[in-house]
Amino acid sequence: MRSFIEGMPKAELHVHLEGTLEPEHIFSLAQRNGIELDYKTPQDVIDAYNFHDLPSFLSIYYAAMGVLREEQDFYELAYQYFEKVATENVLYVELFFDPQAHTSRGVAFATVIDGIHRAQLDAEKNLGIQSRLIMCFLRDLSAESAMEHLEMARPYLERIVGVGLDSDEKDNPPLKFAEVFKRARELGLKLTMHCDVNQKDIVAHLWQCLNDIQVDRIDHGVNALEDEAMCDEIAQRGLGLTVCPVSNRFVVQSLTATEIRTMLQKGMKATVNSDDPAYFRAYMNDNFIALQEEGDFTRDEIVQLSRNAFEVAWIDDVQRKRFLQALDSYAADTA
Repeated sequence: MRSFIEGMPKAELHVHLEGTLEPEHIFSLAQRNGIELDYKTPQDVIDAYNFHDLPSFLSIYYAAMGVLREEQDFYELAYQYFEKVATENVLYVELFFDPQAHTSRGVAFATVIDGIHRAQLDAEKNLGIQSRLIMCFLRDLSAESAMEHLEMARPYLERIVGVGLDSDEKDNPPLKFAEVFKRARELGLKLTMHCDVNQKDIVAHLWQCLNDIQVDRIDHGVNALEDEAMCDEIAQRGLGLTVCPVSNRFVVQSLTATEIRTMLQKGMKATVNSDDPAYFRAYMNDNFIALQEEGDFTRDEIVQLSRNAFEVAWIDDVQRKRFLQALDSYAADTA
């Protein structure tokens, strides 16, 4: 199974660019940009990853990205991620980025997106990986700030496939950003929102995503299983759920293997993703392998999880058919 998973064609739909910042890269960027760190070695950084819930993770996460200053920094960050997942047979990526976390530090929006875009072009040319960007808004900031950044993005809309909502969910419901997401929809962008595992009012937030925001996808979304009507609605709409097993383990001490299998049994399009792989020390293959081992998933179930990702990806039918044919050929050839 491990070998089968490693060779299987995959799509990743839930990965934060800033969450791919490896400790060694933090040090090299800090040195290049003249930034003094609180840590002596990359291992010291890893040892500081003592998070047990979303707020404790975010405090470390936002502090580390302070080393990102120049366009080349963002290029290297994205390209190094693409190099890594190219070795894991990831064919397609929808990559989150958080512009507010950078503009708030004086880094221009153009600096961020231009660096990422160059890496995307080079990754497709050199590595054969196709990718699109999802611009996330930080939900613990104001809706006005989110709207300002949506306006900043307008000259770059051909590079952005959708918008998302992430960061600290407590007391920051989807409805807070209803007008921002309505405007994004008018601009032709797809919509997704984080509904992190076991957060306050999480079932109510999920219903807001479905009925008020009318999202095209849900990030995480494990708590949908608490409401049978919600499960039916998600399955009926064919909405993707971007589940992140290793990330979940830090919050609920489980890879949520049982929940993911239940989603499959209910016809819900669950997918497997890495979330913040540099912090959780697990990229795509690590997540699939750990999940398979915890839940004793069959080959067919593993293939279905990968199939779901290609089916709910925001790509055209020609791309989708090509990716699914690659997956089907691989499954047949390795049977």
